[in-house]
Amino acid sequence: MTQPATTASLTGDELETWAGLATVLEWLPAALDAPLERDFGLTHFEYGILYALANAPDHALRMTVLAGYANSSLSRLSRAATRLEARALLERSRDPDDGRSTRAALTAAGLEAYAAATPGHVATVTRLVLDPLTAAQKRQLREITRRLQGAIRTDGAWQPPPSPVREA
Repeated sequence: MTQPATTASLTGDELETWAGLATVLEWLPAALDAPLERDFGLTHFEYGILYALANAPDHALRMTVLAGYANSSLSRLSRAATRLEARALLERSRDPDDGRSTRAALTAAGLEAYAAATPGHVATVTRLVLDPLTAAQKRQLREITRRLQGAIRTDGAWQPPPSPVREA
């Protein structure tokens, strides 16, 4: 009779670290979705689309670029875009620079929806992710997430647009 292959397992601090992260990864999406869905009929994913378009030149991006930002398949992005189009928050058209590509553009109503949803979303992110951490922990979290992103994908992650320069 042969012995079953030994399986590797996490234990101790490694298991506790992984379990904590896995739990946050499971809980956070629903916690971000709930207030957006309740107050604006948007998922966090759809809000992310509005955010990307609101911060893009001319409030428009190629669908392939938008899918890259969202780490989404074109199929998933297309379904979300269809829901946003049905609400007149987004419109798709052929890209004028490349007729083979589809461009998504934020409508005036989409920009208004984004502006209306942003304060509550920022408050949720602040309450759930930022307020529980000290300044040092926020810096550590930034570094930790950069390292994890680099371990997962080498092509780089989405970066926030530069912050506006504040005049004194």
